[in-house]
Amino acid sequence: VQLQASGGGLVQAGGSLRLSCAASGLTFSRATMGWFRQAPGKEREFVAVISRSGTSTPYSDSVKGRFTISRDNAKKTVYLQMDSLKPEDTAIYYCAARSTILTHVPIQTNEYHYWGQGTQVTVSS
Repeated sequence: VQLQASGGGLVQAGGSLRLSCAASGLTFSRATMGWFRQAPGKEREFVAVISRSGTSTPYSDSVKGRFTISRDNAKKTVYLQMDSLKPEDTAIYYCAARSTILTHVPIQTNEYHYWGQGTQVTVSS
């Protein structure tokens, strides 16, 4: 399984970025997909998750209303649209995949089976 994240970069506060994560080697339509981020000196934290059908999209409180997660099962790709970016959003962003269903929303890192390599997002003030 490979998850290839892209789309990171340097942006000014208030700006936008769109991250993409292309998956291969798994049945994408059956995978729950998540985005996490890790800032320097901090633990990796949950950002957003999208269900297999795309109908359920919980977010962390810190990004709710500013970020939007979506998926295209035909392209085997999950996206994270990030608007109104803040300096505190600066981190390495990782996509993750879980191949089996849970009875609850997976927001812990150990609930995911596969991880991408990460893409750096830097927001300047």
